[in-house]
Parts: sequence; C-alpha cells; structure tokens
Amino acid sequence: MSTTLPTTAVTGRARTTSRSPLGALAGFAVLDLRRRLRSRAEMFFVVGLPAFMYVVFGLGSEDPVGSGNVAMYVMVSMAAYGAVSATTSVAGSAVLERTLGWGRQLALTPMGAGSFVAVKAVIAMTVAAVPVALIFAIGAATGSRGTASDWLLGGLLVWLGSALFAIYGVAVCSVFRSENAAGIASGLVVVMAFLGNVFTPMSGLMLDIGRFTPLYGYAALARYPLTDGWTASGSHDPLWLPVANVLAWTVIFAALAVWGVRRGQERV
Repeated sequence: MSTTLPTTAVTGRARTTSRSPLGALAGFAVLDLRRRLRSRAEMFFVVGLPAFMYVVFGLGSEDPVGSGNVAMYVMVSMAAYGAVSATTSVAGSAVLERTLGWGRQLALTPMGAGSFVAVKAVIAMTVAAVPVALIFAIGAATGSRGTASDWLLGGLLVWLGSALFAIYGVAVCSVFRSENAAGIASGLVVVMAFLGNVFTPMSGLMLDIGRFTPLYGYAALARYPLTDGWTASGSHDPLWLPVANVLAWTVIFAALAVWGVRRGQERV
C-alpha cells in the first residue's frame, strides 16, 4: 500500500512550513486589525462617539482660541479621547487574551511573548490613528482653523501621546485580571476625560484637581501648539506642567503594569 501523500497535501504543508516568522506575525497582525475594525461596538466608542461629540460641541464654533478657533480646540480634544479609547481597548484586551485562555493557544505557535506585545502595540497605534485622521478630516471640512504647526504638531501629539494609555490598559487589566477589566479601564477613561478638562472647560478648584489627573497632561500637551498653554478659563499652564504630568503617569502606570504581571505569574 502506497504511503505517498497527495500532491495538494504536500504542497499545503510545504507552504505552511516555509512561511517565515515575520510573515506569520504580519498575517496575525492583519487578521487582528481587521477583526477590530469590523467590530461595530468598538469602532462606535473609538471613532463614532468622539466624532459625534466634535460635531455637537465644535461645529460652527468660530470664536478665537490661541492661534485658531474653538472648533480646533474641541477637535483636538475629541481626537485625543478617541485615540486614548483605542489604545486602552487594544492593550487591555491583549492582557485578557494572554490570561484567559487565548494565551495557551498562542503558546502552541512560534510567536513569543515579545512578538505578541509588539504586534499588539502596532495594532493599538494603528487603530488610534483612525479617530485622529477622521476627526481632523471632519474638522478641516467644517471650519476648524489653526496654523500649519497647530495641525501637524497637534495631530502627532494626540497620536503618539495615546501610547501612554496603552500602558494604562495593561496596568488595569493586569491588576484586576477579570473579564470585566477592559470595561473598567474604558469606563475610567470617561471619568478621567471629565476630570482632565477634555469634555468641558473647568475652572477654580476643579481645574486645580484636574491638573493631577492622567488625561489632563496629555490633552493639554496636544493642545499646546494651539493654545500656548492657556486654558478656556483664562489660566496658564507652563509647558513643564503637562510634560511632568505625562511623565509621572507613565511611571505610575508602568509600575502598576509590572506589579500586576508579576503578581499574575506568582499565582500560576
């Protein structure tokens, strides 16, 4: 009895075994990115809701702010909220995938932990670029005004700064380690957005408290090219304040993430 495999089986196995590790990683990244972009619920909170809020609060707001107008101010704020929602969601779900069963499946593949983290980081920043690009495009078409540097630096700071909240997503989901952890992380982002002077202009004691919250420094830094540090209530933040806020919360979130991961490893 012949033991020769069919030609199609041999060819299929050859294609599988000859695929490079880099190609496998790229394939995994593309599939995961498609899955996220097709998720209507996730895209609503990441893209739809911030864009809607810009239309409601920013459309037609021609009053001057810094080197631009109120519409530009609101546009940057809503893009920041959308980008943060994206990186928090992707990073948080990555932790849950590693701890709630999916990690065991990945352990059977050549993909190591470092490769998994790198792929998820790329996906998080790619998804974060979607609300930034869309909201900036809507703003450009509906009267947001600012200098060229306002647009370029504001967009870059919104996008790059959202990486801080990828660390935040890892921290929260590593500490809580439950199926509801990603929801908790996303819910806290909404609270931080209110306290961080993102949704509504604050003044007085609330503004003083808000300066110590995570989203305040990030949003203030993203708006700095436009406002030069001036808030809607007329107070001024020197550049070192939002920079120090971002750096401090980066250290705090990173420390929480490391502690949460190590605690989870000790339980295994």
